[in-house]
Amino acid sequence: MDKMHGTRQGTAVVLGASIAGLFAAHVLARSYPQVVLVDRDEVIGTNLPRRGVPQGHHVHGLLASGQLMAEDLIPGLTQDMLDAGVPMGDLGGQLRWFFNGRRLAPTRTGLVVVGGDRAVLESHVRSRVERLPNTEFRQDTDIVSLEHDDADARITGVRVQSRGGGPEEVLPADLVVDATGRGSRTPVWLESMGYGRVPADSVKIGLTYTTRRFRLRTDAFGTDVSVNPVATPKHPRGAFLTTLGGDRCGVSLTGVLGETPPADLAGFLEYTRSLPVPDVHEAIRNAEPLGEAVTFRFPASVRRRYERLQRLPAGLAVVGDALCTFNPVYGQGMTMAAVQARVLGEQLGGGNAFSPRSYFRAASRALEPAWSIAVGGDLAFPEVPGRRTPLVRFVNAYLDRLRYAAHDDPRLAEAFLRVIGLVDPPERLLTPGVALRVIRGAYGSSGERAPIRTDTSRAG
Repeated sequence: MDKMHGTRQGTAVVLGASIAGLFAAHVLARSYPQVVLVDRDEVIGTNLPRRGVPQGHHVHGLLASGQLMAEDLIPGLTQDMLDAGVPMGDLGGQLRWFFNGRRLAPTRTGLVVVGGDRAVLESHVRSRVERLPNTEFRQDTDIVSLEHDDADARITGVRVQSRGGGPEEVLPADLVVDATGRGSRTPVWLESMGYGRVPADSVKIGLTYTTRRFRLRTDAFGTDVSVNPVATPKHPRGAFLTTLGGDRCGVSLTGVLGETPPADLAGFLEYTRSLPVPDVHEAIRNAEPLGEAVTFRFPASVRRRYERLQRLPAGLAVVGDALCTFNPVYGQGMTMAAVQARVLGEQLGGGNAFSPRSYFRAASRALEPAWSIAVGGDLAFPEVPGRRTPLVRFVNAYLDRLRYAAHDDPRLAEAFLRVIGLVDPPERLLTPGVALRVIRGAYGSSGERAPIRTDTSRAG
């Protein structure tokens, strides 16, 4: 049984019982005598994709730092998932990374990536939250609005209603945590309460995922767990081929800037043939399809800047995609949910009154490295609108050379993967030792010079 601390009085209510809400609830249960999770779906006892998580059909991963933080938040979670057969592998030794048709040098990093079905990963986290004696799930329940005390400038609860109908009900709360995802209505509610419009940063990428599952007739992985030809400006089509255990696999094809990978089987296979490496196509061209394809559209990354509001009500926090929605190609969403839960826990520690402003400022600082990686990567595509500072242009050109050199240099490959795995900060790639290896690796053994793009300076 997980230990509870109960250092605060009253109830914490979490809106949304997906990954971010579950991580937050586990942290809150250490401080509050009662934690209530509200979700519009039926969540208990399911490990299947649900309506409230439209991205749940697609291949997901918990990056290296996410795995470490999730284990710190919920000790034993990694072993639980490993015992249940959830695929895991070394970030550089068992995941095949391809950029511009060239594979990064395989390297054992000692960092674990957890992957596979989103709903299965979620079910393992949820089962640990269910075990806590002071947590309660309110399923099949719509969230109507936040309750607000104008005199005290405080969120006092949430108004809900059963999806089956009936009267509305108010759940009193000392703290409300919004984990409702991209469709969060908290910005609308705060503006209607007089707190002003929540500022937001946005980068339009026009991403589309199309995912299919297959039963393989031949082993496409060996000891590996994933094959990842990542979309780049030179090769804007990408894919993620991930083992789901046994002979099953999931394939998510990606298209950016409005391109949609086909859902029909023939078109899906032809799309894999067009990728810059043959691994994905060879793996599934004779495989048995399992079910139909599912398509998910992601128009833009959005970062809501609550920390910039002049006023904030007491008793409110926001986590997960409701706070910052990342381009899912970078696999940062679940990891950053764990990061924000850790920040929430730190803000609740010490026994002082919870300060939304302090929380949002700390969460913003924690989000910054992942956001800079995602935005910088998206702005490498010339067609993506946005301001490209000299630093962004320099970093993108430098990363081109680094990835080229990392094809033959395991140490460079590890340095790069530690950054995209959110273990090391991005500036680690600019240290003199790394930069020297990049310069030395600028020419391949054939004398071919690493390509440098000059078309990324267009401002949106």
